[in-house]
Amino acid sequence: MSSSTHPTVRDVTDRIRERSQGLRGAYLDRLAEIRGRDRGSDRMGCANVAHAVAGIPANDKFRVVAERAPNIGIVTAYNDMLSAHAPYQGYPDIIKNEARGLGATAQVAGGVPAMCDGVTQGTPGMELSLFSRDVIAMSTAVALTHDMFDAALMLGVCDKIVPGLLIGALHFGHLPTVFVPAGPMPSGLSNSAKSKVREQAAQGLVGRQGLLEAEMAAYHTLGTCTFYGTANSNQMLLEAMGLHVPGTAFIQPGDAMRETLTREAVRTVLGKAGNAPFDCPPIGVMVDERCIVNAMVALLATGGSTNHLIHWVAVARAAGILIDWDDFSKLSDVVPLLTRVYPNGSADVNEFQAAGGPGFVIGELVEAGLMHADVLTVRSGGIREFANIPSLAQQAGEQGSQRLQWTPAAPLKNEAVTRSVDNPFSATGGLKLLSGNLGRSVIKVSSVPDDRHVIEAPARVFDSQAALQKAFTAGELERDVVCVVRWQGPQANGMPELHKLTPPLSVLQGKGFRVALVTDGRMSGASGKIPAAIHVSPEAAAGGPLAKVRDGDLIRLDAVAGTLAVLLPEDEWAAREVATMSEAQRIADGHGLGRELFAGMRRNALAAEEGACTWL
Repeated sequence: MSSSTHPTVRDVTDRIRERSQGLRGAYLDRLAEIRGRDRGSDRMGCANVAHAVAGIPANDKFRVVAERAPNIGIVTAYNDMLSAHAPYQGYPDIIKNEARGLGATAQVAGGVPAMCDGVTQGTPGMELSLFSRDVIAMSTAVALTHDMFDAALMLGVCDKIVPGLLIGALHFGHLPTVFVPAGPMPSGLSNSAKSKVREQAAQGLVGRQGLLEAEMAAYHTLGTCTFYGTANSNQMLLEAMGLHVPGTAFIQPGDAMRETLTREAVRTVLGKAGNAPFDCPPIGVMVDERCIVNAMVALLATGGSTNHLIHWVAVARAAGILIDWDDFSKLSDVVPLLTRVYPNGSADVNEFQAAGGPGFVIGELVEAGLMHADVLTVRSGGIREFANIPSLAQQAGEQGSQRLQWTPAAPLKNEAVTRSVDNPFSATGGLKLLSGNLGRSVIKVSSVPDDRHVIEAPARVFDSQAALQKAFTAGELERDVVCVVRWQGPQANGMPELHKLTPPLSVLQGKGFRVALVTDGRMSGASGKIPAAIHVSPEAAAGGPLAKVRDGDLIRLDAVAGTLAVLLPEDEWAAREVATMSEAQRIADGHGLGRELFAGMRRNALAAEEGACTWL
C-alpha cells in the first residue's frame, strides 16, 4: 500500500482487509486452483467440445481446437427496451471481427435480463428490480459455466445490470474480464426543466399530454439517461476500479470513437493493447480491498447513487470482501465532493464529460492520496491511466486511418461542474450515514439544500407510495411533515425505488413546508432536493423500528449530527407495539406480473446493509 495514501483511506482499507481475511483467502485459493487447470478444449471431453463449437464458423472451430487460440466469452445485456442497451445489438460482431484479427475467437456465451426502472417506476414490476440484480448474476454464471473461455467481456450499463454482471464475473474470478459500455444519449430537455414539469403535473397544472411531451424530450434516443443516477454512477465506479478501457464511460453511442473503443476492449482483455505485452489480470485478483475502496471513494466524490451502498456491499462479498455502511461513512468524512451533476447540480453527464469527466476526478483523487494508486487494472499503466480521456488521431502514413490516443483530463475546465481537491464543492462526501432509535439509514446530502439537513416534524405513516400520493392529492400533507413509508424493504416487497414520491414532496417543500421522507425502500439519485432517509435497516417487515412509528410521532432527521430518531421517552418507545404487515398487503405485493416467482428471494433476502443478497 502506498505510503502517500490518506490515513483514513489506509485505515478503512486495513479494517476491511482484516475482517475479510478468512473469506478473501478462501476465495483466492479457489481461484488459484481453477487457474491451474488445462484450458477448456483440452480439458473437456470430445463431445463437450463438439457441442461448444458446433455453432461457430469452421475457421473459428479450427482456432479453438487445433491452434488453442484464446476464446472470449461475451455476456450481453442487449435488448431494445433499454435505450442504454439498444446500441449493444451490433457489438458481438465487432468483437468477433477484432478477435479474429488478433488470432483469437469470441462467442456470445449468454444473455442476461435487463429491465428498465424508468419503465417500471410506480408499477408492480418495479418490485422485481432489485432482485433482478441477483438474477443477472446467476444468468452470468449460467453463461460462463460453459467453461470454454480464456477471458470475458461484459456488455451492460444500467442500474442492476452492472452490479449483477460484476457479481457473476467475480464468481468466475479466474478470467480476465473487461466491461464494455455504450455511453449516454445526447442531452435533451434538461433534468431541471423535466423536474419542473413533473411538479406542475403533480399540482394539476400540466396535463398528461404536456407531461408526456416533456418526458419524451428528455428521454429521446439511444444511450443512458443523462442524469447522474445509478446507471451513470455504475460507469464512474467501473472506471475507478480499472475495469474499462480508460475514459470510455461517457462517450456517446453515435461518437466515431465508440466502435474503436469496443475493439480496444478486445485488445485489452487479450493483453494486446499498447506497445508492450501485458497480461490482463484475472478479475478476482484485481478486485481486492483497495479496488473496492477506490470505487467507494469515487462514489462519494461524485455524489453518486445511494443504490451503491447496497450493490457494492454485494459486489465486495462476491470477491470475499466484507464492507459495511460504517466504511462508507468514515470515507465520506474525508472525501471531498468534486462534481455537481444532476441531481446534485444542474449539469448532466455530457457536461460532466466535457468538464473532464471520470478522468479528471480520478486524477485528483489519486494525486491527493484518496485513491489507492498501487492497484491492478486491466491496463499496464494502472489506475493513473484512467486519469486520461481518449480521442482519435490520424494514423501516421495511413490515409484516412485513425488510432486511439489518450491525453490528461486535467487541467480544470468548468468549475461549475468539476472542482479540484483543493477547492471542492464540499469538504466531505455526498452521502451520510444516519443512526438512532429508528435504525440505520443513508441520506444523499449533496443534493439537499443546507437549510434542509435537519428536519423535525410530526410523522404521517403510509403503507405504500400510492397511499402517500392519495393523501397529497387530497391536500392532507399541507404542513410540516415527515412521511414514513414502510413495508418497502427487500423482505416485504423487494425494495422498489419510490421515485413517484419526488414530485409531490418537492411541491410541498416548494411551498415552504419542512418535509422529509423516511423509508425502508430505495430512492437512489432521483430523490431531488428532498431530505430522504432511505434503506432504513432493519426493515419494518423484519420487525424493524419503522413498524413502531405512529401518526403524530415527532421525528428528527439530522444529517449534520448523523441521527434519525423518534423523539419519545426511551421506556415508552421500547414498550410500543410492533405493527405487522397485513396479510392482504403481503398477498397483493406477492402476486401478479411474475412476483410469485420471486417469493424465495423475498424470503431469503438479507438486510439492505448486507447487500440485500439472496444468494448467501
